[in-house]
Amino acid sequence: MITMKLHPAITTPACVAALLCLLGAGIGAGVVFAAADKPEDAAQTAAEAWLKIVDAGRYDDSWSASAKLFQGAVTKEQWHQAAASARGPLGDLVSRKVKSRQYTTTLPGAPDGKYVILQFESVYKAKAAAVETVTVMVDPDGAWRVSGYFIK
Repeated sequence: MITMKLHPAITTPACVAALLCLLGAGIGAGVVFAAADKPEDAAQTAAEAWLKIVDAGRYDDSWSASAKLFQGAVTKEQWHQAAASARGPLGDLVSRKVKSRQYTTTLPGAPDGKYVILQFESVYKAKAAAVETVTVMVDPDGAWRVSGYFIK
């Protein structure tokens, strides 16, 4: 099982991995949703696009497109090392499906905002049953970007 816990210092790879629980990384330019769209739908689109980047092992790209909050808290090198150590041993993705979606405006340890917490039931070549929790937020530019990632 891979576990990550929030830690105030981000000077070691273990602490970076802990920070991922709260902050994570984002996708390309993000996904901007129209007022009529459900936040859960826009967030799921953003999460799935970001997961494809991570699934491809493009950890630097995922950092470059991450939420501003994350980029200010963790370096690209720290993110790359932590993501590679968490995801690499799992092998290739076999399948992934949405288990749940929850909209909220508050999260412990994070500024108030618009968030959607998604859980995915995932199967990897070296892990038959994993649950990925992806937190997506609206960034200051109005785009939905991944701001948290946890896998167990």
